[in-house]
Amino acid sequence: MKKIQAGLGHIAQAVAAAMMAAMFLTFILQIIVRYSARVEWLPDRFPFLEPTLYGWTLEFCLLLWVWLVFWGNAFVVRDRDHVTFDILFHAVRPAVRRWFIIISGLAICISFVLSIEPTWTKFFILRIKKTATLSAVFGDWIRMRDIYSIYIVFLVAVALRYAWAVYRAVRFGVEEPTTDTDGNTAK
Repeated sequence: MKKIQAGLGHIAQAVAAAMMAAMFLTFILQIIVRYSARVEWLPDRFPFLEPTLYGWTLEFCLLLWVWLVFWGNAFVVRDRDHVTFDILFHAVRPAVRRWFIIISGLAICISFVLSIEPTWTKFFILRIKKTATLSAVFGDWIRMRDIYSIYIVFLVAVALRYAWAVYRAVRFGVEEPTTDTDGNTAK
């Protein structure tokens, strides 16, 4: 199970890295086109450098940013990577910590699952709306719903992650926090 989980983690990181690389390359393309337009003879000799052909790059970078944020938080960022205020959590006994995990995990899981249907209802209108410029590159099939659909994936993935945390807390309890050489509590 751990090998499968590690393999899926590597795939999720590779997808996030590919999105970051595509966003970076698109950003570099924006810079090249923007500054080549200042040289008056370049667009005349090289018509593919015409700045009006590259309006889609800004929207594409924004699309990748939205996907990167939700993909990364759903599949790449681990719980221990988040900033937490856990002084009270580490100050109480393990049995109380277990209940903290169960109650907060259930609250998060239930709220995310309950928000899926209203979110999808709001996305229904987005199936009609087209993007402003991405159709010039990707065709007319991309709709705003497709761009924001990663949010539904995010809701489901985070709900499942917290459901798994609740299951582990109920089944196995809570691990004792470890301390480093300076006596600080490490996760």
